[in-house]
Amino acid sequence: MQSKYKIRLLRANLITAAIVLALWTYTAQPVAALALWLSAGWLLVTALLLDFSHRRSKGLSWQMLTGVLLLSLIAAAPERHSFLIWAWPAMFMLPQNRWVATFNAFAALLSWLLIAPLLTLPEGLLLLAALITLGVLSSAKACQLIDINGSVRKRLRLIPGFNLWPSGQLLRDLSREQTRSEREAIYAELLIIQVKRHQLWSSAQKLCNLTHSFEHVYRLDNQTLAALMLSNNSKEATHRRTLLCAGLPEKQHTYHQPLMDIELSGLSVEALVQLPPQQREDKDD
Repeated sequence: MQSKYKIRLLRANLITAAIVLALWTYTAQPVAALALWLSAGWLLVTALLLDFSHRRSKGLSWQMLTGVLLLSLIAAAPERHSFLIWAWPAMFMLPQNRWVATFNAFAALLSWLLIAPLLTLPEGLLLLAALITLGVLSSAKACQLIDINGSVRKRLRLIPGFNLWPSGQLLRDLSREQTRSEREAIYAELLIIQVKRHQLWSSAQKLCNLTHSFEHVYRLDNQTLAALMLSNNSKEATHRRTLLCAGLPEKQHTYHQPLMDIELSGLSVEALVQLPPQQREDKDD
């Protein structure tokens, strides 16, 4: 999985860039050296913590940190780091929230204002026009990536190596599993679990480990998980459910329902997330 998505190659590029920036500090002025060391450190930490996951948010603050570091490098020594201004168009190729894109646009303009005194008027205007053109093209590419990633996430596992799927997949699987359980006389039930927001992803991995490889786990929202569990009978399902919930965080709310009792007509993810109070099982030790 890592090779397929070129994570190792990306990590190697980040480490190489960190080394280059670190070597660059030997001939830099103190202020510029500080900015270079901060940038090198950020690249190195990013490379070490890098992993492939579909659950990365496009609005994380690290994107603004990247712009701050780039702007600080140019501001520390415009005459020395002026060529770094060409990195700004690449920044707009990243899917990002509107406020991050606005910040990057103002930072890129400020970078140009710092470099413009070093150029003649025609050169400065030509540089500005080139930056705007490349920025617009990069933003258009980012919009395409957002659309592509949105469609890909609907049919890919959320965490590589784990049988965790998005909520839309559950609605598609319910009908198929109902037909299969009826045809093969298998007891199937839908188990819904609500945990605290910060426990969602760790709970999802535990849930995937505790279920069989042919059973799917789904993320319904930021606090809710669901699992389609297959057993020989209801007694076995109850025993499995007890063991499964014991392996999850202590504070949780669960709800289970036989798959054959679920009315699929008009069913939505929002309806599944609303646990029926009269049937909810609380675990709060």
